[in-house]
Amino acid sequence: MNTVQSISKYDKKHPTAITIGTFDGVHIGHRKILERLINNAKLLDLKSTVLTFFPHPRMVLQQHADIKLLNTIEEKTIILKETGLDNLIIHPFTKEFSRLSATEFVQDILVDALGAKKIIIGYDHRFGRNRNANITDLIEFGKTMDFDVEEIPAQEIEDVSVSSTKIRNALLEGDIETANTYLGYPYMLTGTVSKGKGLGRQINFPTANLHIPEEYKLIPKKGVYVVKSTIAGQTVYGMMNIGYNPTVSGTEKSIEIHFFDFENDLYDKKLQIDILERIRDEHKFGTLEELKAQLQIDKQTSLAIISK
Repeated sequence: MNTVQSISKYDKKHPTAITIGTFDGVHIGHRKILERLINNAKLLDLKSTVLTFFPHPRMVLQQHADIKLLNTIEEKTIILKETGLDNLIIHPFTKEFSRLSATEFVQDILVDALGAKKIIIGYDHRFGRNRNANITDLIEFGKTMDFDVEEIPAQEIEDVSVSSTKIRNALLEGDIETANTYLGYPYMLTGTVSKGKGLGRQINFPTANLHIPEEYKLIPKKGVYVVKSTIAGQTVYGMMNIGYNPTVSGTEKSIEIHFFDFENDLYDKKLQIDILERIRDEHKFGTLEELKAQLQIDKQTSLAIISK
């Protein structure tokens, strides 16, 4: 997949079939749209292309909105690459860009810069300054600018919207099974391992403290989860705690992973953590010994889940 960080950097060597959207989560609803795009592109000898934006438009136009997204832009890129897409164009979204007229957006961006010959878009898609143009206008533009428009039906768009809402709500409730079902893959957290207080090592449960710099990334409900990661080409399983470490009067939210049968130094390493299942809430224990005993139980519970 060819990934380009701005429309201006795209090299228009080949005409394209394009869809436009944020594709947050790249979940099973999105996959249907992407599959349609890729199949159309192959049939018409076009390059399948997704035009997406970062920051998310609402982050720019509604700066006080506390937006939480399912993917960081890096995670989204990795997932989209696996779909077989030809081009991913991530364009910086700005207020200036939002003020482009509908004609400027279609002529200058879609046609002149990206070589669109086929545009696959939702029935409710709106574009141009103040979002004043719709799919009917796009079809009319196509007649004079030599591209076809295919409408994604209402039911499919509704499925996408419902899936996104259900995934977010499920994660906030700790329902990983539902979230992963709608995503079609395990929900992931990506960050860098930073130094913690070393408490885990004291009780023989050393942990990797995951720092996620993207504040917009949605973090699931506090609790203990079964996870896996790929480290140096090796699949490693473990258990992860999201919370405040109440047993030792912790005040800052942390994400800590204890990997099973793994001893390597992970400080400053970048990790992708796939969340498989939630096993319990976070609790405050009376002593460190009680905490250690519970962690032993958690480990056995996790290993039983992994063995399935």
